[in-house]
Amino acid sequence: MPIHDHEPSFLGRAFLWGGIGLGLLFLAALFTHGFGLLNGSGRGEEPPALMVRQGDKILVPEGSALRSRLSVEPAAAQPVDPKLVLPAVVESDPARTALVLPALGGRVLELKVALGDRVARGQALAVIDSPDLAQAYDDNDKAADSFKLAQKILARQLQQSKIGTASDQDLDQAKSNATQAEAEYARTQAHLKTLGVRAEARPSGRLLTVTAPVAGSVTILAVTPGTMINDPTQPIMTIADLSTVWVTAMAPEKDVAAVTKNQDAEVRLSAYPDRTLHGKVLFVSDVIEPDSRRNKLRIAFANADHALKPNMFATVTLLGTQRSRVVLPSSALLMNNDRTSVFVAVAPWTFERRTVDPDLEEGTSVAIRSGVNIGDQVVVRGGILLND
Repeated sequence: MPIHDHEPSFLGRAFLWGGIGLGLLFLAALFTHGFGLLNGSGRGEEPPALMVRQGDKILVPEGSALRSRLSVEPAAAQPVDPKLVLPAVVESDPARTALVLPALGGRVLELKVALGDRVARGQALAVIDSPDLAQAYDDNDKAADSFKLAQKILARQLQQSKIGTASDQDLDQAKSNATQAEAEYARTQAHLKTLGVRAEARPSGRLLTVTAPVAGSVTILAVTPGTMINDPTQPIMTIADLSTVWVTAMAPEKDVAAVTKNQDAEVRLSAYPDRTLHGKVLFVSDVIEPDSRRNKLRIAFANADHALKPNMFATVTLLGTQRSRVVLPSSALLMNNDRTSVFVAVAPWTFERRTVDPDLEEGTSVAIRSGVNIGDQVVVRGGILLND
């Protein structure tokens, strides 16, 4: 086959593919080593380090890009009103809460109240048919009859003694029997009075009526009509006087020293976000709760309208005495594991980390308990770049 002029020879094709390969290698070198190969900047010169660690200190050398991104200000002191914000819950006052215990066992015939009802002191709550009460009435009836008989025998013996037909021994025995019968009758009457029933009640009305020991609201109801009560030591309901309630807060162990009796307190409730209650700490527990490692404190509030309901969530803010504290911008604070820290300049462009104890945050500022002194040069912006 003849070879045409426009078709390249084998040697020409070899040179063509070789040139393409060299071009590809050149482009790969550019991407690998950077375009500094073209302008001479890739001659092994290294940019300055951003920072250099010197023991526990960090040096930002001259020429480091970090210098333009760090802001340092002296720590200043300001008067602050220390506040301690604590979670809390509304509770009934234990001194105004009564467990309703039936005097005797038996079967519940009737419940006269429902859960949540408000009752007055002495109001009937339940009616119980009690065999033990029936026995107590029988014992009282027998004691009353024995006392009457003993009185009659004594009167007869006294008459016979006057006319000389009765011996002194019979008279003494009659007096003793009358005294014993009177004592037994007094005991059975006292027993009925202890049970809260009338000794003179007719047989048709001899049922045990349980009454309210205090005025308040029925907060717990544990029985229904037909329930058999076998253990009189178990309460059948609970009545709480909610005209005064407690707001109970839990202070962390580390803040116990900041809590005192009669300390001013502000209370906000989730149910009433626009309402702030003002009170004083009434009680601070002498015992730390073993499970939560917190200390209980209570503030009492009048609750005539029953707006404060037990188990409501609340937030308690305790107000302390105004004092001077170091105050830093919140941007200066860094989290380091479970600690809060800042960077402080100990020499020109030389910094060290300080662990601080924040006390109170107000807007963009934070009061510091310890870790920074007045006048210390603190990194207030860009400290996170040093936070390694």
